[in-house]
Order: sequence, then C-alpha cells, then structure tokens
Amino acid sequence: MSNETKKEPATTGSLTPEPVVKKKRGRKPSKKQYFTADVDVAIQEYLASSNQAERNEIYRTRIAYAFYKLAENLIHTFKFYYTEVETLEDLKHEVCCFFLEKLDYWKPERGTKAFSYFSIVGKNYLILYNNNNYKKKKAKADPLAADEDEGVLRQLGRDERKQEIKDFIDYFTEYVDKNMFIMFKKEHDRKVCDAVNILFKRRENLEIFNKKALYIYIREMTGVETPVITKVTKTLKKVYKKLYNEYTETGYIKI
Repeated sequence: MSNETKKEPATTGSLTPEPVVKKKRGRKPSKKQYFTADVDVAIQEYLASSNQAERNEIYRTRIAYAFYKLAENLIHTFKFYYTEVETLEDLKHEVCCFFLEKLDYWKPERGTKAFSYFSIVGKNYLILYNNNNYKKKKAKADPLAADEDEGVLRQLGRDERKQEIKDFIDYFTEYVDKNMFIMFKKEHDRKVCDAVNILFKRRENLEIFNKKALYIYIREMTGVETPVITKVTKTLKKVYKKLYNEYTETGYIKI
C-alpha cells in the first residue's frame, strides 16, 4: 500500500464560489440630451411672457444652450461649411439668431415638438445659406477645383433632398388619411385616393415607376376608370404642392 495521503484542494478561506458577473449587452448610454422637454416648456413660457427682461432671462438660462448645440449639430452633420463668416463659431451665432427670429412662429398647439420644428427650419436656412456661399466661392475659385466641390455639394444636396421628401411624405400620407372624407365626397373617388395613398406608403418597396403602369395598378386595386383616377390624382397633386410649401416654410403640416 502507498503511504501517500490525498491532498485536499486549496481554498481561499471561503467555500462560496464568487458570482459570475455578466457583461451587459447593448448600446452605450447616449450623450446627455441638450434639447429636453424643459426647453419646450421654456419656449412656451418665453412666448407667453410680455416682459422683455423675463424673456431675456428665460432665453439665456434655458433656451440658448439648446439652440447653440442644435446649430452646431446641423452644421457638422450635414457639413454646411461654405460660409461668409470667419469661423464656424460665428456661423453658429448666426443660426442661433435665426432661431430667435423664428421663436414666435413655433405653435406648440399644433402638436409639433420644438426640436423637430427648429431642426427643419434651421436645416432649410443652412441649405440656402450654404448654396449661396458656394456659388460665390465657385465664381472666384479655380474651375477644376470648383467642379470637384460641386460634385460633393450636389451629392449632399441629393441626400438631404431625399430625407426631406421622405419626412414630408410621411406627413402627407397622414394628412390624406385624416382628411380623405373632406377632400372627396364620392365613394369611388375615395377608393382611388386611398389606393394612391397606399402606394405612397409603400413607395420604398414599389418597383413600378412608369405612370401608365401605375394607372393600371390603381385601376386594378379600385375597379374605377382612368378619368376618375386622373381627376383624383390632380386634386392630390394640388394638395401635395400646397402642403409642401407649408412644410418648407414652417417645418410641419397642420394635420
């Protein structure tokens, strides 16, 4: 027999195993929001006040920083770097002044958040500002360099335009859904209107772009004749133009 004895496994003085800490998955916490619900409230209080000193205090302590950060994010996100001023800080100041001018145009009772409204009007302001300054720069610059810059600007404009149209059509389809019975009194007209609105909603998955093919598609969906489709689409086109003008000027549509 062996005289060796079995050795007990070494312990650290505790028989309880240490708990396994699982790593949490998911995205990292987002940065602190700068345009909070309090900013909406502050703007409403600013608009409700007739005391200029009180307005100045509300703006300085509760609104100015949110406007500054929004201006900064719009400039850098969409690369609005064609500017007349010497520094981007000066450009941010100009955008903040524009926001201040537009404060009275925001109507909270229409259901639009302040962040959404000022993002849209600020973006539209910077598009015009940027494009005008680009044209001035192009007139003075070397033609070859200008052509290269124009390609970048054109692509930026296309991307921006796509997003703007996408946002607008989402508003437009909601408007049509809620106002269909006001716009069209006859049932067959409403059928066509509903079919067209469905096509707008499914636009990203739609493979038909030919106008004639779309008419046939709508006729199959509704069972109505082409003259009815033409009449309804003409009405919708007028509504579309009117609402788009409203959207570009105010940043929202009164649903």
